[in-house]
Amino acid sequence: MFYDVFDTPLGWVGVLATDAGLRRSTLPEPTVEEALAWLGPEIDAAAHDPAACETYSRAIRAYLAGTGTDLTTLAIDPGPQGSFFERARSACRTIPSGETRTYAWLAETAGSPRAVRAAGQAMARNPLPLVIPCHRVVGSDGGLHGFGGAVGLPMKAKLLELERRAAAAAA
Repeated sequence: MFYDVFDTPLGWVGVLATDAGLRRSTLPEPTVEEALAWLGPEIDAAAHDPAACETYSRAIRAYLAGTGTDLTTLAIDPGPQGSFFERARSACRTIPSGETRTYAWLAETAGSPRAVRAAGQAMARNPLPLVIPCHRVVGSDGGLHGFGGAVGLPMKAKLLELERRAAAAAA
C-alpha cells in the first residue's frame, strides 16, 4: 500500500492505494493533518509514495479545479464485494456528474428498495468520497443531507455546483 496527501484548489486531499486501485480517499480538508487523520490507521502500514499516487492526485486536482474530470473511471480496490454497502457504492458511481439521485433511488438500484437508511449509511461510511460521489445523493425532498469531512454540507453544495458549472461549460 502507498499514500499521499496533496494540495488542491479546495484543500488538502489524501489518497491510500494498492496496486489494484484506490482504497481510501478524503474530501478536501483544511490541513494536511486532517487529511491524514481521515485516511485512517491503514496508512501506518503504507509507504508515502507521491509518484505511485500521481494518477489519482492529478485527476482529483483537475476535478476540484472544475475541469469536469470524471473520477468514477479511476480504479478502486474496495475490498470484499457483495454486501449491500458495496452494491450501493457501485450504484452511486453511475450517477452522472452534475446530477443527483435520492437515497431511495440508491437503495432501489442496489437491489433493496426498502433499505433507504442503509443506503444513507453506505454513503456515510464511504471510503472514497469524490471517487464514489456520495455528494450526488440527496434527500427525497432534494435537500442536502449527511455529508462528512471537516467542511460538511457546504462542501457537498460546492462540489455539486462545481460539477454543474463544468457540465454547462461542456454543453
